[in-house]
Amino acid sequence: MIYNTILTMVLVGCNPTQPTNKDLLTEFEKKGASPLFKDIIERIEIEPLGDALPITSLDVVDEHTVKIDINFELDHAISQDDWKVSIRPSFQPDFHWSPHLTPTDDHIIPQHVFRAPALIMSEKANNIRLVVFPELSAIDPSGPEWYMDLDAQNNEMVLGWTSSKIREHVLYVKEKGTDYRPGAYHFSFYIRATGTPAEVKNPWRDVLAFYWKKFGEPLHEKKEPLGTTALETYVDHAYRWAFEDWKDVVWQEFELNNKKVGAATFIVNVSQSPNYKKPPFEREFKSIWNQAWFSSLRSASGLFRYAKRHHDQKLMEKALMTKELSLLFPQNNGFFPSIIATEMKDTVIEGNAFRRSKSWDTHYFGNSNRNPFMNPTQAEGVHWGSPKEAPYHILDMSWTANQMLLWFMELEKDQRLLDYAIRYADRLVQLQDKEGYFPGWISEQTHEPMGILDQSPESAMSITFLLNAYRATQNKGYKDSALKALHTLIDEVIPIGRWEDFETYWSCSSYGNISLVNKKVERNNMFKQNNLSMFWTSEALYEAYQLTGHQSYLDIGQVVLDELLMTQATWQPPYMYVKTFGGFGVMNADAEWNDARQSLFSELIIKYGKALGSKEYMERGLAALRASFVMMYCPENRLTKTQWEAKHPHFGEEDHGFMMENYGHNGTTSKEGLGIGDFTIYDWGNGAASEAYGRTRDHHGPNFESAIP
Repeated sequence: MIYNTILTMVLVGCNPTQPTNKDLLTEFEKKGASPLFKDIIERIEIEPLGDALPITSLDVVDEHTVKIDINFELDHAISQDDWKVSIRPSFQPDFHWSPHLTPTDDHIIPQHVFRAPALIMSEKANNIRLVVFPELSAIDPSGPEWYMDLDAQNNEMVLGWTSSKIREHVLYVKEKGTDYRPGAYHFSFYIRATGTPAEVKNPWRDVLAFYWKKFGEPLHEKKEPLGTTALETYVDHAYRWAFEDWKDVVWQEFELNNKKVGAATFIVNVSQSPNYKKPPFEREFKSIWNQAWFSSLRSASGLFRYAKRHHDQKLMEKALMTKELSLLFPQNNGFFPSIIATEMKDTVIEGNAFRRSKSWDTHYFGNSNRNPFMNPTQAEGVHWGSPKEAPYHILDMSWTANQMLLWFMELEKDQRLLDYAIRYADRLVQLQDKEGYFPGWISEQTHEPMGILDQSPESAMSITFLLNAYRATQNKGYKDSALKALHTLIDEVIPIGRWEDFETYWSCSSYGNISLVNKKVERNNMFKQNNLSMFWTSEALYEAYQLTGHQSYLDIGQVVLDELLMTQATWQPPYMYVKTFGGFGVMNADAEWNDARQSLFSELIIKYGKALGSKEYMERGLAALRASFVMMYCPENRLTKTQWEAKHPHFGEEDHGFMMENYGHNGTTSKEGLGIGDFTIYDWGNGAASEAYGRTRDHHGPNFESAIP
């Protein structure tokens, strides 16, 4: 059936040759779609493009899914700032979801962030849900830019074409001046209507399955995004880069308390390459971190596994030096810092000032400066200060103590690791509030909570740690404390998607770090969300399931994991100039692809796949692990290597293994290298990816890749 559909019900009523919105919905039912479409959709509006009316056809994919194709034929050039399709439900939703925030009518969700794009509205009382999502294969990289929008206040979902620009970091707004040349234009999207409790409880599962079947599975069968190159090849590059070609700037070795210790430095940049001919600069203060992002102990555990596998005594010594360093972070009544750093100074070279370390003789301990306490003006924006002034972060301590327990349980029975972790565990349980939460930050002096994110899903990391502390000691108090906190997250965080953590507001994406904490964006009826807290929560639920055998934990964990997977790229966009399939974004107010967290997520996805008997999850987990190496500069990554050399032409063989933590971070990409960064964080990049590979190999066998269908 072909329709010429015009803009509004009023205009349609003026032209009896055009079908009404009711006729369109009736045609859904005639073609075999569920009557639910007519019941829950008030109207669908399709705008003309200039003076060209849309030629619209529909196809019923299944009872609950309809595909609408829209075509235009332009016989002359036009300029139109915005073209759109609007879908208005006839019910009043109590749940809304979209992949990116659009806090004003100017804001949009651009195609740049289309990983598994969908707009979702549902109403729990009547178990109804409406989903709208684009046909990704219809996006023409040389055509107008696609976008979406979700307006909860006006009960409307929108898809369309418009140019955009970046405002805030990183939100997008419409920009004037989209030009259309004469010719054919095609737009296509799906509407899915369901009326059962299962889709309301987990509104993402069928969307994820649809995208995976259509795009993900064929790419997985081709072993994308890396092809047939063995993952061990990339691990070899990473360790050769860190401990041979770049060892003079990456590896830090010194004495502390009369013990030889060492670890990879926090961050290095392209100017520190042996192929760079000008004086190098240091991007941040010289430091080593044991924090929820940048974890030298996690990376060292991966190096330990590699050294053991390859019988490499020199690398084993380096892994053990990093373990020794972690044990020398001083504990204060169980609590401990997350950073060791050096004093810095400015050095003038050829008339220019360069920051340089004063050496490890000037070391001091501190905590992550990605927190809300560094700027007394309380203005929204990035305000990183000195780690000396930063308070203890419970998340960071729970993460590091958990890494100690994992090392103790899986690598070597070093009693000092267990003792250190248990001293912290005993103090942690004393901080739990009556609702079950563990605080965000505590004062170094008083150990009292500091009032921001005192009740957040960051508690999930402490849950996983305490469950492992119970495994190691059989102290039932740890398990009871953990499960109390977990039930609180199940009741208070998961149902409303309150995925707030330190990165949500106090990293580079600072939008809302004063005005939105613990509050929803009203226009979207959504919190600013970060997928790290989704990961910690789904991990805690999986570990509770493993420990107790209670199926409910696994079921709820799957729901959280599926929301996390909506941030995974299930296709290869033609407007991305590196491989992106399987990689992850970060949050609904940022723009990066292939973020380093995918190596953290990958094994958990595989574990859920095995527990649920799901081929899709296991394939997704493997795709995430492969994507963890995509940004590495090396000959095996042809597309990525070309991009690196376009941006940094001095790169050469000695730089193989250098790896930026993500792609398109600032919201744009180009063939000329726009989207490629200039630094490597070993503990949140190549070292972390190598650890994920080694851990997965040890847990699931050396042939785990081929064991996943």
